[in-house]
Amino acid sequence: MHKFTVLVVEDEKNISDFISKILSAHNYRVSCASTGAEALSLSTSLCPDIILLDMGLPDLDGMEIIQRVRTWSGCPIIVISARTQEDDKVRALDAGADDYLTKPFGTSELLARIRTSLRHSSKISSNNGLPQQPYRAKGLEIDFFKRIISIEGKAIHLTPIEYKIVAFLAQNSGKVMTYSAVMNNVWGPYAESDNKILRVNMANIRRKLEKNPAQPVYIFTEVGVGYRMVDDEDNS
Repeated sequence: MHKFTVLVVEDEKNISDFISKILSAHNYRVSCASTGAEALSLSTSLCPDIILLDMGLPDLDGMEIIQRVRTWSGCPIIVISARTQEDDKVRALDAGADDYLTKPFGTSELLARIRTSLRHSSKISSNNGLPQQPYRAKGLEIDFFKRIISIEGKAIHLTPIEYKIVAFLAQNSGKVMTYSAVMNNVWGPYAESDNKILRVNMANIRRKLEKNPAQPVYIFTEVGVGYRMVDDEDNS
């Protein structure tokens, strides 16, 4: 069985050792880097399946590492950082990071985020980015080929724009997608930077999908950052 290779980029040895221990116990092959220069060197020589990246390194800023890795690799990058500012999260995700974990975090959350990012990565590489299976979670089903959305077998009628938003989030289920990523996917790269139109559409979507729009179970708001759709149950 192929072991996924994880590159852990973290300058605090106790945290690096903690993450390595968890991942090794769950059958991942782990390599560690404590500086940005070492991380860039290992990322090219190892070609890891996924990178866990601390943003606050002694020699290079994490943003630079994301941008440089993205010039040649699409491997998932999960940012792990003590920075809690929403702007930092948005910048990292828009630069090409796949997800963002704020310290401290739990073991189960770390493992779940890794599984989600690896699964999404393999979907893209094997299916040219087109999901071959319907999305299913908590009674919600999306057939991407027929463009049909249903809950407990009952069809839900969305506008074309609402459908594009939900389908994009479902295709990236389990991952936080920034407001600008959703806007660009739905309205194109020249969309207005103001996300008011997105928020209006999301309010309408929640009225149609959620039993209680104030307590959503399908699409969650990451305040100041974007939206995360509940993970696809067929692939958990």
